[in-house]
Amino acid sequence: MNLSPFGVRATVGTLRAVEGVVLHHAWTDAGVVVGPAGNGAQLLHLSVALCVLNDTYREAERLGIEMAGVAVEVDGGFDDEWRSTGIAYSVTLDSRAPAEDLARLGAVVDEVAEIPRAIRAGAVVARRV
Repeated sequence: MNLSPFGVRATVGTLRAVEGVVLHHAWTDAGVVVGPAGNGAQLLHLSVALCVLNDTYREAERLGIEMAGVAVEVDGGFDDEWRSTGIAYSVTLDSRAPAEDLARLGAVVDEVAEIPRAIRAGAVVARRV
């Protein structure tokens, strides 16, 4: 995926990037390398990336699929009034599991990942006064 200026990556394990911000991660001692994270659009997309990455590990464990590495890329755009034109993500997995198991894992994660579900459902964002 060619990333726009709003695109981000979250990587861990054998697919862990060399550069970026390192965040604590429950599934690996070395943490997750993420980036870039310099503006609000990137942070919005990073929330999707981290959720998908975490849920990939959680669901892989539940399904008995061993993961050596995960990389999630998330990108999206905005119109002239800064309304989102959509968010897309891709996942790269390093696993010895059969392709059909990995496809099933991807489908399960897409269904259960909380942040993508919340964004898909829409939310009211209001300033408190």
